[in-house]
Amino acid sequence: MRRCPSEGLVVKRTQVVLLHGAWFHTSSWDGWAQRFAAHGFAVRAQSWPERLDDLTLDVLIAYHEEAVRALDTSPVLIGHSVGGLIAQRLLGAGLARAAVALAPLPVNGVPLDNAQTRLWSLLQHEPGEERQGTISLTPAQFRHTVANAVGEDEAARLFERYAAPAPRWLFTDTSVDTANHTRGPLLLVSGQEDRMVPDAATRAAYKLYGDSTAVTDLKQFADRGHSLVVDSGWRAVADHVLAWLAANGIGAVAGHGRLELRRSNARSLHLFAQTAQVHRHCIAGVSAPHSRRRGAPDAAGAGNQAGERCLRRAR
Repeated sequence: MRRCPSEGLVVKRTQVVLLHGAWFHTSSWDGWAQRFAAHGFAVRAQSWPERLDDLTLDVLIAYHEEAVRALDTSPVLIGHSVGGLIAQRLLGAGLARAAVALAPLPVNGVPLDNAQTRLWSLLQHEPGEERQGTISLTPAQFRHTVANAVGEDEAARLFERYAAPAPRWLFTDTSVDTANHTRGPLLLVSGQEDRMVPDAATRAAYKLYGDSTAVTDLKQFADRGHSLVVDSGWRAVADHVLAWLAANGIGAVAGHGRLELRRSNARSLHLFAQTAQVHRHCIAGVSAPHSRRRGAPDAAGAGNQAGERCLRRAR
């Protein structure tokens, strides 16, 4: 909470909960936490349970759900990979104000192609198998599948700093309520060079939300891989998320306090103006030519030099 000295009002800052994915450490959110805090948000990078040997997805979701329910306001959830799937699950259950899923593990049976399935299959189990242990990626696997869109030196640094073991039997039920009409806004983000969660899988997941009238957006980053939250280009992704939140009326202030609210919105709108000018984001209600109903491609954005694309489903 923050007090506004000039008006004597106490305001609540919007809470942002960051959920990391498999094979990543909580520290992968350090840059994001600092950037969102600088814009006035109350940020929490949520860790995983200490014991990973027998951790399943259902247990992990319940662990994060308990942490979210303990907050005094409904948070914005930002998740990467497995964390992106969990963010969608909790948003669909009405536990979040909005959610951002970055290169999210596909929901509701959306398939991955064979190359990626082989890696994810390391975190699955067959009936009767002992459900214990963890598995780590080798530097070569991390480079090929996670950090393929950056140089060798940067990939090695990312592996050394952020790579972590994952539960051997993590995956169970990946279902999400994609038809919920009353949930908050959802942004799906993909890297078009992602080998862990291919862009095609994120686009397929996006289409599953077609029966919902709630806001669902898709942002595709060209020349970006699964490491898009930690590599040298992470700031562009974080700034797009900040701009998207502002365009959906979600600022750093969750409660009352007009002066603080004006300041927060001014910072967010200034950021939006900068990123929209450079990246030509398609955010409904801000620039009509960049908005499309029912997920039609953004014709203007599809032709820009960066190759970035945005899609949106209408309210």
